[in-house]
Amino acid sequence: MTAPTPSVAGSSVHKGLKFALIVPSTNTSVEREFHHLRPRDCSWHTGRIMISAVALDSADAFGKFRDNLNEALPAALETVMTAQPDYLVMGMSAETFWGGVAGNAEFELRVRDLTGLEVTTGATAAGHALQAFGAKKIGVITPYQPVGDEQVVAYFSELGFEVTAIHGLKSASATSIADETPDDIRAAFLAVDGPDVDALIQCGTNLEAVAVAAELERELDKPVIAINLATVWHALRANGIDDKIFGHGSLLERF
Repeated sequence: MTAPTPSVAGSSVHKGLKFALIVPSTNTSVEREFHHLRPRDCSWHTGRIMISAVALDSADAFGKFRDNLNEALPAALETVMTAQPDYLVMGMSAETFWGGVAGNAEFELRVRDLTGLEVTTGATAAGHALQAFGAKKIGVITPYQPVGDEQVVAYFSELGFEVTAIHGLKSASATSIADETPDDIRAAFLAVDGPDVDALIQCGTNLEAVAVAAELERELDKPVIAINLATVWHALRANGIDDKIFGHGSLLERF
């Protein structure tokens, strides 16, 4: 599905603001979606985390992936900091949900300590996005195995949301997450929807869901939030950029 050309309204003063965008080397979706959502004069500068343990097909493999990511993260940060960015954005989300609210806070603190910059994580952005809509009961989709889904449910539950259903697509590897089709993503969203669900949200940044979520949001008349959209929104608003970017979902249009 081709993303629509964005329409931007607003006159924020943010000329030259540079965002460091940190992604796993296996991720092929974040940069495409983020560049569709770039306000004028801002820029994304990618630092890639070298991932050699790409398998995600078991709890053990998921653990090795996380260990690999955490070991390689400092090098990716060191490289991207040579661009002298103004702010850090994590284009990866599984690790930020791990360990609940405290785990996400510890991850953010580690990044701040390594760089001296403030940071937006997927977990923080997702929570703030749901709060912006006033959601209470949510349906969640992920590309993860059950071990990852458990962490996501725990995180949202700790924030006070009731997760009525979660659907993990169980992608076999960090790379193959991007192979999930728009039809797969649409079906997953519909599987966790219901009349008592206030909002739907997607986790897993390599799952390219912005266009599908925006389309479903119009059909279902309720918030359908892709994590990459939420992450961009949070990073912009944290930096005083209030541009409304149209055509990709109501989060960046309304708040």
